[in-house]
Amino acid sequence: MSMERIPITHEGLKRLEDELQRLKSEERPRIISAIAEARAHGDLSENAEYHAAKEQQGLNEARVAELEDTISRAEVVDPAKQSGKTIKFGATVSLEDEDTGDKVKYKIVGDSEANVKEGKISISSPIARALIGKSKGESAEVTTPRGARSYEILKIQWK
Repeated sequence: MSMERIPITHEGLKRLEDELQRLKSEERPRIISAIAEARAHGDLSENAEYHAAKEQQGLNEARVAELEDTISRAEVVDPAKQSGKTIKFGATVSLEDEDTGDKVKYKIVGDSEANVKEGKISISSPIARALIGKSKGESAEVTTPRGARSYEILKIQWK
């Protein structure tokens, strides 16, 4: 696995730690219990409950390993302590689509905490990559699934 540091906010790290705790303290015992119960039914070769529980166990353990790896490489960045006139990780950016006039606001966060419905976009997303290094008043060209879009940067906030 890569030892590359992963930028993340305090909130994003807490969410990952909570999920890891839940998987270890709730899901793992539940799955172990389901395996034991299915095993009690006898012949394992044709026991669908046993195979389903073993598959759940594999998926759960894979997610636990993934979370442990991400948390171990997390580099917490506090957007409130960031500053500057150019866009970087942690910035909350207000944009205007230069064609439609639609206004949007995005916070640039780590890959594991991106959620477009909450207005959080990943640092590695095409729009964030187009915005990084730009300042208020500049335009950013973004290639989206619906074609090229041009956004004017209206405001950069650190919160």
